[in-house]
Amino acid sequence: MSVPLTRDNSIPHIIQGRSGAAKVIMRPSAPGSGVIAGGSVRTILELAGVKNILAKQLGSSNPLNNARAATDALTRLQTFTEVSNNRNLAT
Repeated sequence: MSVPLTRDNSIPHIIQGRSGAAKVIMRPSAPGSGVIAGGSVRTILELAGVKNILAKQLGSSNPLNNARAATDALTRLQTFTEVSNNRNLAT
């Protein structure tokens, strides 16, 4: 799986992921802030190569479902060019 990242090694936009009762909210962060996340979500983000991000786990404390929710959020990320192509806009 490939994760679109910005020049600051952050995600391009705010995204939410779900798996069962687990919900994860991810927000882009300023350069130098690091990975601000807990538990299994932190591990998933570090393995994906994200360096600056804010993430919050909501709804469940199950580590497997939180990891799946984080993976769901990362797979649904889109770049600016992907969104403009989907909407048939000139970039």
